[in-house]
Amino acid sequence: MTDDKQKAKEQILYLLKMQGATNATDLAEQLEVSPMAIRQHLQALRGEGLVDYSEQRRPIGRPVKLWQLTDRTLNLFPNTHADLMVEFLNSFEAVLGEAELEKVLAERSRRQIQGYRVQFATLEGENCANLRQSRLDRQVKRLAEIRTKEGYMAEAIAQTDGSWLFIENHCPINEAARTCRLLCRSELEVFKTLFGPTVTIERVEHIMEGDRRCAYQITPHIKSGGST
Repeated sequence: MTDDKQKAKEQILYLLKMQGATNATDLAEQLEVSPMAIRQHLQALRGEGLVDYSEQRRPIGRPVKLWQLTDRTLNLFPNTHADLMVEFLNSFEAVLGEAELEKVLAERSRRQIQGYRVQFATLEGENCANLRQSRLDRQVKRLAEIRTKEGYMAEAIAQTDGSWLFIENHCPINEAARTCRLLCRSELEVFKTLFGPTVTIERVEHIMEGDRRCAYQITPHIKSGGST
């Protein structure tokens, strides 16, 4: 029973991480358990300081409790050796200066782009139903898979206008990025270089600016008389 309760708590934390503020009824439906059981788990998690709620008023009826994660959950998700990276960045800049640090980050970006392109290249040889999708569609989905493996809990959501919303629900280099804002800037530049001049990429949500996640709008340039 203890293992079942722990598993349920972990599932709740995962859903709140991926979805943001959610009510108990929606969580219950997704986990296929009773709302009462979910509320008991949420109260237990609240007692541990891992979740809290805010009340959202409705036109009719009682306010609805929207549950969300607290800052104490940050260490529950991958952080890619945060302390070591922060110490390295501080030491590197102190010894060699900001200009040299920028060179190192530029090399990191180059290697990222190279690695992603290699994995994109495998899409060209896939003989499956995915080939009905556009090249951009397949690339965005593949990038979400890659970034999820890297700890970003990424997802790609197709928009009705043909664009994509690329979401990273977690930042495994969060502490390092707060120390060195160049890391965030380089992440955006990596995406822009990776997809090239045929798309526009804009960061529309940013953890560093107080949002719960980072999100990027990826919009293909529409060519007259044909598709991208």
